[in-house]
Formats: sequence, structure tokens, C-alpha cells
Amino acid sequence: MPTILQVHFPFEGPFGKAMTDAMAPLAQSINDEPGLLWKIWTEDPEKKRAGGVYLFTSQENAEAYCKMHTARLQDLGVTDIDAQILAANEPLSAINNGPLGSVR
Repeated sequence: MPTILQVHFPFEGPFGKAMTDAMAPLAQSINDEPGLLWKIWTEDPEKKRAGGVYLFTSQENAEAYCKMHTARLQDLGVTDIDAQILAANEPLSAINNGPLGSVR
């Protein structure tokens, strides 16, 4: 079942293009995570928060990535990590053009 992982945390920057330049190698490596279908990167320079919304093929893959990613952030000294794992409602998402139809 498609599973969404939302992760947000305090982040001092960089943001915008500087974030893109700094994080491109990390973004590429995330593509290799088991069961990852996509990630949307999020940032809020005013509130100094960043993170992402991920779609995984299964809850197990989302949980494994969440555990690894949370530990990585904590190793960098990040606290106040907000991570949630949620099931995707495919029929309702399809009504709103959610990109879940090809997930199997």
C-alpha cells in the first residue's frame, strides 16, 4: 500500500537556490532508497524549517527510511524532528489527481 512519510525539522539554511546547490547530491542519493517513489522537498526560510513529503511503496520502506533519516538528523544535532507515517487513500487521492494510480 502506498505510504506517505512527512518529515519537518528546524533548519538554519541555506534556502532557495543555495539549498538546491548544496543538497543536490543528497537528493540524488535519496533516489536509491528502497521503495521510494518520489519526494517533494519543503522549505520555510521565515520559520527556519525544512523537510519533505515522501511516497514509498510500503509502510515497511517508509519506516526504515524514517528511522535512518531521523538518526542522521540527530547525528547532525537536529532536534524537534516531526516525522509522521500515513497511509494514502488512493480513491480519494485519484479524485484530486494525486499521483498514486501507478503505485502497485
